[in-house]
Amino acid sequence: MTTPQKVVAVTGSSGHLGSKLLEHLEELPGLGKLVAFDNRPLRAPVHNIAALRKDVSEDISGELAIHQVNTLVHLAFDWKSGMRRRDAAESSARNGKMVRAVLDSSLAAGVQHLIYVSSHAVYGARADAPFPVNEEWPRTPAPGFPYAQDNHLAEQVLLEQAERSTELKITIFRSCPALGSMTSVALLRELYFPGWVGLSDYNPPLQFVSDDDLARVICLAITRELPGVFNVAGGGVVFLRELAEAMETRRMQLPASIVNPLKRLTGGAFVAYSHSLDRWPVIMSTAKLHRATGYCYRRTALEAVACLVSYNHEFEDSLPSLIAVR
Repeated sequence: MTTPQKVVAVTGSSGHLGSKLLEHLEELPGLGKLVAFDNRPLRAPVHNIAALRKDVSEDISGELAIHQVNTLVHLAFDWKSGMRRRDAAESSARNGKMVRAVLDSSLAAGVQHLIYVSSHAVYGARADAPFPVNEEWPRTPAPGFPYAQDNHLAEQVLLEQAERSTELKITIFRSCPALGSMTSVALLRELYFPGWVGLSDYNPPLQFVSDDDLARVICLAITRELPGVFNVAGGGVVFLRELAEAMETRRMQLPASIVNPLKRLTGGAFVAYSHSLDRWPVIMSTAKLHRATGYCYRRTALEAVACLVSYNHEFEDSLPSLIAVR
């Protein structure tokens, strides 16, 4: 009996991770065809692909059925509003609509496997969190961080579907930020160094993964039809001061006893999340993924940061400023 070839659809195909994933999928043995969904054109030419300019918050079941898609990777995410507390309601509505529409379209079109790339931010930042955190740890995203809340809600929709039925395999990757040549350094600064004041008391460890490594992990899940929830993070950690030095970030350093009241008074994006992250960083265990796939990351967290800085150092001003890190 002949095994049907994989026909893989990727939403958000023109974004940072989507573009990187298409590079790897193009070389994947036994792949029948690629189908790309995005409002924007592809960043680079790709062989054997149907590139569709369509908003996936609307029904795409017809397109999935026409191209006989059996695997869908959902990367589309309205991250810009999801990063700002003032746009939280709008963000949650749009991102929630997208994941529900993609799920409903997949079920209607007979897609067999849906993969969603979530974020380590769904774990929140808690004083009682284990070190490291495994996939069984409860998701408690910070209420002041819409990006984490939106990923949490997307996961909830998909996990509820997985409990209701086995007709659609569902894979969720909780990834730390994926870094590479198309990641915006400006965005990374906004994520980890909001405002002009930092804490002199803390130097928390941070996890990162190379976008090439994350793309390879997704490809493994596709070829092996691997369902479940998995943490994704490159080897080792990068301490906050190391990251600041690599990115040439300069901020005034003050004790937490002074900074924390200032943050609560001034408000602003990332305040609630970064305030807790300074004290209780999320460090994930990737043992479950290794047991399931045997995958060994080719770049450490520090090497991923070095790669990002090397690529972006001379070209930062010309890079798109709206590329999400996940």
